[in-house]
Amino acid sequence: MGNEVEVAILFADVVGSTKLYEQLGDARAREMVGICIEVMRTATEQNGGNVIKTMGDEVMATFTTADDALNAAAQMQKQISTHPALKVDEHAVAIRIGCNFGPVVVENRDIFGSAVHTANRMTSQAKAGQVMTTSTMVEQLSPDWRASVRQIDIATLKGRSSEVALFEVLWQPEDVTSMVPAIASRDRAAKAQRLRLRYQGQEIFVNDGRANITIGRAEENDLVVKGNLISRLHARVEISRNKFMLVDQSTNGTFVLGKDGEEAFVRRDSMQIRGEGLIGLGKAPDSNSSQVIRYTCEE
Repeated sequence: MGNEVEVAILFADVVGSTKLYEQLGDARAREMVGICIEVMRTATEQNGGNVIKTMGDEVMATFTTADDALNAAAQMQKQISTHPALKVDEHAVAIRIGCNFGPVVVENRDIFGSAVHTANRMTSQAKAGQVMTTSTMVEQLSPDWRASVRQIDIATLKGRSSEVALFEVLWQPEDVTSMVPAIASRDRAAKAQRLRLRYQGQEIFVNDGRANITIGRAEENDLVVKGNLISRLHARVEISRNKFMLVDQSTNGTFVLGKDGEEAFVRRDSMQIRGEGLIGLGKAPDSNSSQVIRYTCEE
């Protein structure tokens, strides 16, 4: 019978390794995958982790803390993305990483449990160069690391009946700088600013005390808006560098109609919102529609 412990679980694998073998031949492709595995192993050990096993082009590792796991993940991504021996036709070989935190059963130098499966599913949700994790993992992070994650979607994972929030870890410092609102910024206006959002009798504010909110049809959002054209996690609104930004993460995009009549459309991108007006998810806003969101920038 195995022992049950709580750990951070990390899976990392080489993206497109099958194509590598087709392009480069078995010998060179195997060499490059081997370099990736060694980088993953070294990063794990240098951050206090244990490599449980390697499976072809994939590594599974555990860590005592969530911070240790993300420190290792960031080290893996940095070193592999810049490794001079991992270039194919001017492009670097890439890895993707998934993490989770939870109870596992340790038995015969292996680990088992639903937390392991969820960590593996996070890897399948990640793209090349990404680190994906769960809300359970985020709750275990220190403030510094927690400020470096953002929720990007809500998905139903294979084997899970309920939806799971997906978080991307921004492991590159420049990404974190562009996402995290400046704290006590020198150029922040003297007056506290806030953005008021109104929808079907609900009222929600974005300000220094609540720097971002999510909008979509999934119940986990701060502002739940139902509709066939609306994504589960459709958009978020955040304050960044004293500006209110609308960040669309949807399939059908977001429409903004200012009080001055100026119209804008954003899809998988961001835009600043000013003054007051209407927001439509998936279609142009209609002031008479029950699905319209009204916004007002206030001082």
